[in-house]
Amino acid sequence: MDRIPLVLRLVIAIFLGFILGSILGPLSREGYVTANVPIQLLTTFNGLFSNFLGFIVPLLILSFVAVGIGELGQGAGKMLGITIFLAYTSTTLAAFLALMVGTGVLPNFLNNGTVDLNTIQNLNEFLPSAYFDIAMPGVFSAMTALILAFVLGVGLASSDQDSALFSSVKTFQNIIEKVITNIIIPLLPFHIAGIFASMAFGGKAIEIMRMMAIVFALIIVMHWTILIVHYIVAGLVKKVNPFTLLKNMIPAYVAAIGTQSSTATMPVTHRQMIKNGLSEDVANFTVPLFATIHMPGSVITVTTCAIAVSTIMGHSLDMTQLIGFILMLGVMMVAAPGVPGGSIMASIGILESMLGFDPIMISLMVTLYLAQDSFGTATNVTSDGALAFMVEKVVKKQKAS
Repeated sequence: MDRIPLVLRLVIAIFLGFILGSILGPLSREGYVTANVPIQLLTTFNGLFSNFLGFIVPLLILSFVAVGIGELGQGAGKMLGITIFLAYTSTTLAAFLALMVGTGVLPNFLNNGTVDLNTIQNLNEFLPSAYFDIAMPGVFSAMTALILAFVLGVGLASSDQDSALFSSVKTFQNIIEKVITNIIIPLLPFHIAGIFASMAFGGKAIEIMRMMAIVFALIIVMHWTILIVHYIVAGLVKKVNPFTLLKNMIPAYVAAIGTQSSTATMPVTHRQMIKNGLSEDVANFTVPLFATIHMPGSVITVTTCAIAVSTIMGHSLDMTQLIGFILMLGVMMVAAPGVPGGSIMASIGILESMLGFDPIMISLMVTLYLAQDSFGTATNVTSDGALAFMVEKVVKKQKAS
């Protein structure tokens, strides 16, 4: 199973869930009581999985944000500060692009009859009841975890990486990462299969899949828009043809689609940056750092999916909520684990606490996000090649002054 790419596992899960629900739904409505049993088993599993995910999310935020801030603070200098500022600015501006396009385009598409919203809102009413439920309350809320992580991270940044405190928090982070890698990610296809089986059981899956296709196409267009903008700016900074720079980074884009990991793509990213004429010392510094903190592709996807899910579920969001969410999302990307789906896992806490998403909405978010995770990662690493030139330009000015 591990040899099958995550995206393919998710596609298989959606297909099998759709088939199962489509078969059992009509049988249940004709009076076959046993047709409810598989759906109720899946509903029970989904409830337990959602509860466990809710328990893990605050711990994920605490460990990854604290370590991320602590590691960024080690040996901090002007170059590090400049790089972090540019990465956060780039990531946040990409999210604002998604906000403007998403709020301007998606409601028109989703409210004009392209997708029948009446068949997919109030989804909870159509889910068969679970056999049982086990409450798994978090140790603390997501917002408490975030504040504690900032406080702890500042302390770690001022301490030695060999200190007992830093070592303990790093070990805790490794434990949470193993939980994500070995438990949550492998079980996600079953969770998504259960969600789609339940939706098909209630006659809703077709509309959800139609919505997914619209959102997917919009996200890809925005990914390439932000890449072109990045490289136009880089071309002006470098005084070369921006499309030549972008063309040279295509191998990194393709590699990232295959690996679904910015970290695993670093050798290719580094090689293509050097080929574009970036100085080697800047490449050596920016490639590993940007792989962790520069996520324009990921935030475009998260923001667009959040707007889409809110629209189809009739969950109203005001602009103040969305702006606050975006500003915090840029920070949360520093906490994202370097595994497929890591960005959406790191975002769940603020989706719940700042946007008020319920478990069903979170499940749809995860499904939408993971369906194109590789393209978001590809956008992340490709845009790194443009932003690195801006870092180089600023550093040269600093040295000259």
